[in-house]
Amino acid sequence: MPRLKLFFHIGRYVMMLGNAFSRPEKHIMYYRETIRQMHDIGIGSLPIVFLISIFIGAVAALQFAYQLDGTLVPIYYIGYIVRDFAIIEASPTITCLVLAGKVGSNMASEIGGMRQKEHIDAMEIMGVNTAAYLIMPKVIAALTVIPMLVAISAFISILGGYLAVVPTGFLSDAEYTLGVRSFFDPYNFRLMFVKAITFSFLLTTVSCYQGYFVKLGSIELGKASTNAVVFSDILILVADYMIAVLLT
Repeated sequence: MPRLKLFFHIGRYVMMLGNAFSRPEKHIMYYRETIRQMHDIGIGSLPIVFLISIFIGAVAALQFAYQLDGTLVPIYYIGYIVRDFAIIEASPTITCLVLAGKVGSNMASEIGGMRQKEHIDAMEIMGVNTAAYLIMPKVIAALTVIPMLVAISAFISILGGYLAVVPTGFLSDAEYTLGVRSFFDPYNFRLMFVKAITFSFLLTTVSCYQGYFVKLGSIELGKASTNAVVFSDILILVADYMIAVLLT
């Protein structure tokens, strides 16, 4: 039974995506909704991304400084390690895990509330492809904005590492800068954006799926919001591992 239920959800998810990415009825409506979603996801998430990123970089710098203390590894390696740690792993993964909780639960609640209030049924009676109108703009907005947030997060994380070790006197400005500029591989940026785009798609579509097929009742809506976060986080971590295996 659990296996059949899993295949049922996978099939319904794929069918939902097929309907969601069909041709829009009225392009201007989709454009306006996409711009609104980009604003909500991007501008609305900037404070939490900034706060998390600066502490990611600061903690990473202090931890690596502690690990390298007393070893023969040059101390400027701290900047190099913090940079690659932020670009390859911390910024895309942790940022998207947090956004799954903030953005994903909001999407599930928004669509689920419309389903329970029968707004979706009313739109379908009027001939609107509700899967496309409610899901496609969110996916396009997330695929556009979240990689930008991840890039900002990587920069802020490196800055956070600087603030943790340079003003305290553990490293000089020249040493940290040398570490950040050493052994740079542009491929790491491509890897970061591959992760960001993949995670954005997962957290958006899974959250929309949970809201779109929610059952009646406030308890069910709460479960849908929770499941949106839990399943998105699990799939992000699995995708993170698969990308690491395939691309590194």
